[in-house]
Amino acid sequence: MILSSAEIRSRLAAPADRDRLVIAPFAGSSLQPASYDLRAERGVSLPPGQCTLVSSLERVEIPAGLAATLRCRSSYARRGLLLGGGFVDPGFRGQLTLCLVNMGADAIALAQGDRVVQLILHEVSGSAPAYNGRYQDSNGVVTAR
Repeated sequence: MILSSAEIRSRLAAPADRDRLVIAPFAGSSLQPASYDLRAERGVSLPPGQCTLVSSLERVEIPAGLAATLRCRSSYARRGLLLGGGFVDPGFRGQLTLCLVNMGADAIALAQGDRVVQLILHEVSGSAPAYNGRYQDSNGVVTAR
């Protein structure tokens, strides 16, 4: 089940425990009917034919009962921008490193704070172990480890 904007708000306001969702800094303008738009932490030019790593402005904490899918916003996809990767495990904490590939003919400029990727939250059926991998507590762009 995909979480609605009302459910996302409810999870953000939950008491601080293992079920609380954290998206910080939160921007009401980034909340969509069934997703949250992650913003670019810094401005960058995305050259054609290249992969550029950009961190999300937001730090997220995904509780044990949720997982997330990342999708490029359609306004950027229509210009040729693709998102590599795109799954966030239950229990992940940190900024997300977005792998952006410009397949268009022209450079794409991202300004700091531009909404570039959708975070779609899903409930996880049954119990799942919390993520405890090498990217836990990421800050800024994190290259492959």
